Amino acid sequence: MSDVPLLEVRDLTVTYPARTSAVRVVDGVSFGLASGEFLGIVGESGSGKTQLLMSLLGLNGPRAKIGGSVRFRGKELVGASERALAQVRGARIGMIFQDPMTALNPYLTVGTQLTEGARHHRGLSRRAARNRALELLESVQVPEPRTRFGQYPHELSGGMRQRVVIAMALVCEPDIVLADEPTTALDVTVQAQILALLRDLRARTRAALILVTHDLGVIAEVADRVAVMYAGRIVEQATAERLFAEPCHPYTQVLRSSILELEGALPETLPTLKGSPPDPAALGPGCAFAPRCPHAFASCHARRPPLEEVAPGHSRACFHPGPLARAT
Repeated sequence: MSDVPLLEVRDLTVTYPARTSAVRVVDGVSFGLASGEFLGIVGESGSGKTQLLMSLLGLNGPRAKIGGSVRFRGKELVGASERALAQVRGARIGMIFQDPMTALNPYLTVGTQLTEGARHHRGLSRRAARNRALELLESVQVPEPRTRFGQYPHELSGGMRQRVVIAMALVCEPDIVLADEPTTALDVTVQAQILALLRDLRARTRAALILVTHDLGVIAEVADRVAVMYAGRIVEQATAERLFAEPCHPYTQVLRSSILELEGALPETLPTLKGSPPDPAALGPGCAFAPRCPHAFASCHARRPPLEEVAPGHSRACFHPGPLARAT
């Protein structure tokens, strides 16, 4: 993989207006993405993962205010015109949305929705676009692709709809694919098939992928590098191998301990994290995780820790001076 980032995100913020003050749901996120790299973004519901993903393409809606910088191949996307963004969306950066039933138009056939992007962005003829769509349906293992091409979304199972959404994201052979929890609503067998498709996609096309999920088990299977989010911020970032071997932020440690080992005796009680995810409209001046952290001390409640490197390629946002005992 090249050392030059395909995508470079710096101090990205997403803010929404509220009754008394603005609410920041993504707060100063920075990361890079190389060609062919698989980045996993993990965290609880409400941690800002989806808002981060949507902001990369300016899809948060008219009320959202996006700050910071998102540079794709050196071109700034934050503040770009709708016309400029339309040339990137789908064509250069594809998106796999979380719920395929809402991502697909119920009034249009699968074939119509698959061929639209190819015809608009790549200028393919109707026949060429159809052939491209059928090829993709076959590549994502949709059975009887010619039959499915003429069907409507409600005529397909959940797993097949998810495969269609993946095919739509790939129809223009994008450089980056953004996947927002593409396996959440699927059973374990179909989930494994979808993950295998994403791995195969990278192997065949060298596309970079960003996978958003709350499931560390999914991340462990596919990601090269992992960013852990909490309350709109990245609190730890490392290679997947190192993150699972040596998680060094207390929040990551709790998430890691929630994955049961297949070998050995089961624990008498399952690990839990006390409290609830914080309300982004009511964050204090300190570390957002401090109220739930077993290692918190006075400084944690007074100011927010910066994301600092603790080892080459491994950073965390925590004031604790030394190694932390793992959660059990």
